[in-house]
Amino acid sequence: MTRIAAVHGVVAPHRHTQREITDMVARTCLPAGADRRALDRLHRGARVNTRHTVLPLDRYGGFDDFGQVNDVFIAAAVELGAEAVTGALREAGLSPRDVDLLVFTSVTGIAAPSVDARLAGLLGMRPDVKRIPVFGLGCVAGAAGLARVHDYLLGRPHDVAVLLSVELCSLTFQRADASPANLVATALFGDGAGAVVACGARRQPAAGSAPTVVASRSRLYPDTERLLGWDVTASGFRVVLDPAVPDLVRKSLAEDVDDFLADQGLGRQDVTAWVCHAGGPRVLDAVAEALDLPGCALDVSRRTLAEVGNLSSASVLHVLRDTLASGSGRPPSGTPGLLLAMGPGFCTELVLLRW
Repeated sequence: MTRIAAVHGVVAPHRHTQREITDMVARTCLPAGADRRALDRLHRGARVNTRHTVLPLDRYGGFDDFGQVNDVFIAAAVELGAEAVTGALREAGLSPRDVDLLVFTSVTGIAAPSVDARLAGLLGMRPDVKRIPVFGLGCVAGAAGLARVHDYLLGRPHDVAVLLSVELCSLTFQRADASPANLVATALFGDGAGAVVACGARRQPAAGSAPTVVASRSRLYPDTERLLGWDVTASGFRVVLDPAVPDLVRKSLAEDVDDFLADQGLGRQDVTAWVCHAGGPRVLDAVAEALDLPGCALDVSRRTLAEVGNLSSASVLHVLRDTLASGSGRPPSGTPGLLLAMGPGFCTELVLLRW
């Protein structure tokens, strides 16, 4: 089994109320003089109170091309990523030179050399650290990244691995785009990062609460490529977001979860905590409905959504952090938990935890 030694989350420096962001979107996305009442309803319905952005709001109308935006991504991703990894290693009682594998994931910018390469030297990791940069998994990458770290540590039980997610979703906002998909995205997404320090079965963490990863399962749904993702354009990443996503969750998730749990000798009734990516209110409602969960089961996910919005792949890591830090509300020791997220493909990733 893989031991989770620490989970650390950070957010971008500029904090805004949802109303402030709605006003910015109205100025930059809607035609002059357009009726904004539908936009206001959409943003209120997102159940997001505050979000963080990597830039002040008045900067988002001034970019001319994707290259300018991507330069901001690289600089900010290195800064936020360093903060997240340093915090996670400190909480785990480990140093950068203890890290054997660094997995980096993002879907909101690109870099070559990759962000993980830029961080390794900056943080003082060993020259022989193994690196895996991942792009394209989107919101599912926090769960999928943890699953792939687990796969690696099964074969390297003495090693330490770090998973880092940095998502600067605000940099993908498209000005002068009043399409429903873009307006939904402007209602939900925020900027932040999350880092997980994980140890193989024979490497005892020096500190931390050390829940374990028991197993994982991936599920890729056929003929769903246009449900979620990006169209890459001269102005950057233009969101693809089909309103049918919650319907697919309702149709497919219960069977996938039940089959996975049954293979581990478990049922839904055994799960003491559901660590679910905070994808949005309609997605969270669909998860709760599909799995017939009690009303409080996704409270941590809903609270994360309200406080910071959807952080794409970093979102489920923030939910995991908050679940572990919940004090008297923490799941009982030795009981199973399920971490899950969904993303482009369309796909689902399930990770079985033991607290």
